[in-house]
Amino acid sequence: MATERAVATLERTDPSLLRTCDSTEAQDAGEGQVMTAYFMDCRRKQKIMCQQYGVMDDMFKLLAGLESAEQFLNEPCPPKPDAEASTPWKALKAEYLEQVQEVEGLIGTLVERMEELLQKRQKLEALLVSLEKKKEEYKEQERVVLHSKQRAEKQMHLQLDDSLQRAQDALRACDRQLSELKIQVDKQLSQVANWTAFRDRLQATLEVTQANMQYRLLSASPSELRLELLPRTTQQSLQPLHLSVTMTTENRFHLQVFQGTAGLLEESAEGHVRELSAALLEVMECYISQGKMLAEIQALHSRFAIDWCPAKRLLTFLKSATIVCHLELDEGYPSNGHAKLLAVRKDGNPLDLSALQPPVMNPTLTDWLEFLSSYPLL
Repeated sequence: MATERAVATLERTDPSLLRTCDSTEAQDAGEGQVMTAYFMDCRRKQKIMCQQYGVMDDMFKLLAGLESAEQFLNEPCPPKPDAEASTPWKALKAEYLEQVQEVEGLIGTLVERMEELLQKRQKLEALLVSLEKKKEEYKEQERVVLHSKQRAEKQMHLQLDDSLQRAQDALRACDRQLSELKIQVDKQLSQVANWTAFRDRLQATLEVTQANMQYRLLSASPSELRLELLPRTTQQSLQPLHLSVTMTTENRFHLQVFQGTAGLLEESAEGHVRELSAALLEVMECYISQGKMLAEIQALHSRFAIDWCPAKRLLTFLKSATIVCHLELDEGYPSNGHAKLLAVRKDGNPLDLSALQPPVMNPTLTDWLEFLSSYPLL
C-alpha cells in the first residue's frame, strides 16, 4: 500500500519522474549547449562592437588633437591618445565586462543547481527502488514469522511515509528554486537583447553616414572643428561644403554651414552630441538634392563675375564696371524650373529686356550668361 501511495504521489507531482533519467539528462545537456553557444555568440558580437567604438573614439581624439591639416599630413605617427579622453570609454567597457561576468556567473550557478537537482532526483528514485525491495523481503519473511513480520511492517510503513513526505518537500523546494533561476535568466537575456538592439542602431547610422559622405579636417581646437564635407553619391562635380562644429561642456553641439562658393544657404543647427551624425547627414542630403543647379553655378564662378544669393535664388552677373545683370532661378531648376532675366542696368539705369533673348528655347543659366557676355549692344 505504501508503494502505491509513493507512485501516486510522484505521478501527481511530475509524471516524468517514473521514467529513466537518460532522456531528461540528454535534453538538459542539449539545452545547455544551445544556451552556451548563444551567449558566446552574443559576447563575440558585443566585443566587436566595443572594438568599433574604440576605433571611432581614437579617431575623433586624434582629429581633435591636430592644429592644422599640414600637421595631419606631416605627422610621422599619431600621438598617444589622451588617457583622460579615453576614461569614459574604459568605464563603459568595464561596465559591459561586469555585466557579462554577472551573466556568466548566473549561468554557471544555474547549471550547478540543475545538476544538484538531477542528483537529488536520482537519489530519490534509488531510495524508492530500495524501499520496494525491502518491502518484498518483508513479505517473504511474513510467511515464516507472522508476528515478527507485522511488527516490522508497521515500522517500515512509518519510515516510508516519512521518506515520502521528505521527498515531496524536497521536490517542491527544487521546483521553486528552478522557477526563480528561470526568472533571473530571462532578465539577463532581456538586457543582452537591449544592448544588441542599441548596437544595431549605431551600426545602421554609421553605414548610412559612410555611404553618403566623407569629410576632411581643416582645423581643430579644444571646442571647435572645421570640416569639409565631400559628396560621394552624386554624378555632378560639387565643391566641398565648409562647416564648423562647436562643442559645449554639456555634451551639445552647434553646427554652422558656410556658403562660400558651394552656393548652399548658410544655416545652423544645435542638439545633443549623439545627434551630430544625423545633422551632418541632413546637411549633405540637402546639398546633394540641389546638385545639378549648384554644380552649374560653381562651374560658372570660374568663367564669369557672378554672385549667387541662395535665399532669394538670385544671381548677379557683372559684365563690366557699368553693366550689371540680375537673373532668377525657379524652384526645382533645372529639371522643373527655368532661368529668367529680371533686369539689366547700365550706369545705374534699367535697360529694355525685350530684345534680350538667347537663340534657344528655355535657356539655361549658362546659356543666359554666354549670351549676355557676347551680346554686342551691352
